[in-house]
Amino acid sequence: MSENLKQSTGIRILIFLVILFVSGLIGVAASTVFMLMGDTGLKIGQGISSIMMFVVPPIVYYFVTRKEHQMRDLGFRSINKPWLLFLLAGIAVMFVSMPVTNQLTVWNENMKLGGALQTLEDMLKALEETAAAATEQMLKVDTIGGLLFNLVVIALIPAIGEELTFRGVLQQGLTRRMNPHVAILLSAAIFSFIHFQFYGFLPRMFLGMLLGYLFYTSGSLWTCMLMHFLNNGSAVVVYYLNHKGIINVDVDHFGEAQNTWVLIASAVVTVALIVWCCWKKEQARIKN
Repeated sequence: MSENLKQSTGIRILIFLVILFVSGLIGVAASTVFMLMGDTGLKIGQGISSIMMFVVPPIVYYFVTRKEHQMRDLGFRSINKPWLLFLLAGIAVMFVSMPVTNQLTVWNENMKLGGALQTLEDMLKALEETAAAATEQMLKVDTIGGLLFNLVVIALIPAIGEELTFRGVLQQGLTRRMNPHVAILLSAAIFSFIHFQFYGFLPRMFLGMLLGYLFYTSGSLWTCMLMHFLNNGSAVVVYYLNHKGIINVDVDHFGEAQNTWVLIASAVVTVALIVWCCWKKEQARIKN
C-alpha cells in the first residue's frame, strides 16, 4: 500500500462514484446548453458529456487516492512484448468478431419482455429509438470536416474516456481482488449496463469482454483504446461513405454473417486469438 492511500475498497468505490456523479451532472448541464444550438451544438454537447462522464472522473479519482501520481497506474504502460503481435491480434479480434457481435445484436433486439413488463419494454424501446435518431442525426455529414469532427466526438473521446473508466479504474480494481477473468466479465457487464440500452446490452458486453482481455494480456490501456477507436471509427466511416453514395451497404447490418459457418468461424477464430494472447502473457510471465 506504499502507493495508495490507506482507504478501504468500499471507501474508494464511494469516492469514485461521487466523483463520477458530480462530474456527470456538470457534463449533462453543460452539454444541454450546447444541444440547444443545433446539429453542431449537439455534437459539441455530446463530446463535453463524454469527457465529463468518463475522462475526468478516473483522472481525478487517481489523483485523490494515490500518493504518487503516476499515469501508468491508470494503465498507460508500454505494451507487453511482443507488442506488434499483440496489436495485430487486437486489430484482428475487433474485425473477425464482427459476425458474432452482429448475431448477439439480432438476438438482443428480438428479446421480448411482455406480460407484466410490457410497459417497461415499450419505454425501453422508445428511449432507444430516441437515442438512435439522435445518433443518426449526428452521423449525417457531407464534408470531410464533418467526418473528422464525428470521429473525434463519437470515436476518439469515448475510446479514451470509457477505457480509462472501465478498464483503467474498474477492471484493474476488480483484478486486484478476484480472478482476472471474473473481473473482466464484471467490468464488461457494468460497461454495457451504464449505457442504459437494454436492446444493445449483449453485443456491448461482448465488446467489453474483448477489450478487457486485450487490456489484460497486453498490459496497456493504449491497446484497448486503439481497438475501441477502430470499432467506433469504422462505423462512423462506413456510415459516411454510405451516406455519400461512395459505397452501398446496409449500415445497420454491416458485418452480419448470412452463413452459419461464417458465424461459427468468427466465434472460433475470436476465441483462439484471445486464448493465444493469454498464452503469450503467461509465457512472458514465466520467463520473467
